[in-house]
Amino acid sequence: MRKSTLSLLIAAFVAASAVSAWAQAPAPKPEEKKTEKPAAEKKAPAKKPAAKTASGTVKSASADSVVVAGKEKGKDAEWTFAVDAKTTIKKGGKDVTAADLKSGDPVHVRYTQEGGKQVAQAITVRAAGTAKKSEAAKPETKK
Repeated sequence: MRKSTLSLLIAAFVAASAVSAWAQAPAPKPEEKKTEKPAAEKKAPAKKPAAKTASGTVKSASADSVVVAGKEKGKDAEWTFAVDAKTTIKKGGKDVTAADLKSGDPVHVRYTQEGGKQVAQAITVRAAGTAKKSEAAKPETKK
C-alpha cells in the first residue's frame, strides 16, 4: 500500500507540473499568427556597396558622366564615373554640376560599384598645385 501511495503521489506531482507549464505558455492570438517564409525566400539585408576613391585630372565631363585620368598602383589609369542626382560636386567650396568641370581640373572622386558601373558619390575639385604657381611667380635671374 505504501508503494502505491508513493507512486500515486509522484504521478500527481508530474501531472501538476505539466499542467502548470502548459498554463504559463500564452496561446498565440489569431491576428498575431507568424507567417514564416521558406529559407529560400528570405533575403539577407541589403549591404551598401563599399565606397572607393580615385584621384586624377578630368579628361572630359558631361551632364551624366566624368572621365578621370590618374595613376593606380603606379600605372596610368582612366576611370569613367556615372553622375546622378545624388552626386555632390564641389569646386572652390561651391556646388557645381558635372558640366562645369573643365578638362585638366584635379579631382578626388568617392564612388561605388553599382550594377557593373562606377557611380560617383562625391567629386571634389582640388586646388591646383602651388608648386607650379610659385615657379611662375619667381623672377628670372641672369647669370
